[in-house]
Amino acid sequence: MYQFFLIAVGGFFGSMLRFFISQLVNKHFFGTWIANITGSLLLAVLLKFYLQAMISEAVWLCLGVGFCGAYTTFSTFGSETISLIETQKFWTAAIYVASSFLVAISIVGIILAL
Repeated sequence: MYQFFLIAVGGFFGSMLRFFISQLVNKHFFGTWIANITGSLLLAVLLKFYLQAMISEAVWLCLGVGFCGAYTTFSTFGSETISLIETQKFWTAAIYVASSFLVAISIVGIILAL
């Protein structure tokens, strides 16, 4: 039960920060991009620390699973991509999708390689 509590606490703060960023950029898709990239970076660092036993399972569950899980969002990413396509902003949609994947994967790869 303690594990669920840790995830819930992290998820609460992750979702609140995600909402704040969304409001800060007037619900523009750039807010999702920021959350997904910074969330990927944080998750990679946390994973590396967890795998090297530098952080406890409690920290991993709260920040890695809870916070990062709620902070990043694939459903919003998909919805915003479809919205860009529907408004015929094809290049913007392509850049959004490509940069989201490439930057996030590159950051994770770099962090784990360090």
